[in-house]
Formats: sequence, structure tokens, C-alpha cells
Amino acid sequence: MRSKNGWVLLIMLLSGIVLGGFLGMLTEKVEVLSWLNYGQGFGLESPVVLDLGLLVLTFGLTIHISIASIIGVVLAIIIYRKL
Repeated sequence: MRSKNGWVLLIMLLSGIVLGGFLGMLTEKVEVLSWLNYGQGFGLESPVVLDLGLLVLTFGLTIHISIASIIGVVLAIIIYRKL
């Protein structure tokens, strides 16, 4: 029995989030499936800027979690367990 790689799980989870979010955005206009795009966004409203004179760093992060992205994560975990 071989051990499962953590990087594979991370890639699959990120893929599930992205594909689920994409499907949620695609179904946003479809009346029957619009509930898939229902979710909550959180993060920094405006980016944090660190000005060091010579170098300016801008930090920002916004995350939108939808039902479709949650379904994508669950499917990614199920597929990972089957590998």
C-alpha cells in the first residue's frame, strides 16, 4: 500500500474550489440552478500597502465561498480517497 501525497490533495482541493466556483458563476443566470452561486465573501475590503521607499508591497485577499465550491471540495475529497 503506497502512502498518499499531501500535494496531490492540495491540488485537488484547489481544483475543486476553482471548478465549483466557475460552475457557480455559470449557473448564476439559470433560474433553477442559481442557488449554486449563493455564498459569502470575506477578506480585506481594500488592500494593505507597505511602502518601503524603494519597494512597495501590496497585500490583499478576498475569498468567496459558494455552495458550488463546497460541492467541488467534497467531490475532490471523494476522488482523492478513491485514488
